[in-house]
Amino acid sequence: MVEDVVQSGGSHEVVMVGRNALDVTGVIGVESFDSEEFLLQTECGFLGIRGNNLHLKSLDLEQGRVAIEGELYEMSYLDDGAPRGEKSKNFFGRLFR
Repeated sequence: MVEDVVQSGGSHEVVMVGRNALDVTGVIGVESFDSEEFLLQTECGFLGIRGNNLHLKSLDLEQGRVAIEGELYEMSYLDDGAPRGEKSKNFFGRLFR
């Protein structure tokens, strides 16, 4: 999987420290966020992050980096690995089932 990301021209890493801090690279955009949920568009698809008292520690979209702090409960990719064009068509349908 790492080879696929490198070959496509981007890189994506998620580093969690103690369930209280999360650093994400390869971020293309921040779709939405609040104190309980973040939705990030990354090089590897949409990444949903859930927790309590979440807040944005830092955001640098030029570098593709986001840092989040708070009580982290869940993190998951919300797509099936389809090409990006197909992902965006079906993403909101899957999100609001």
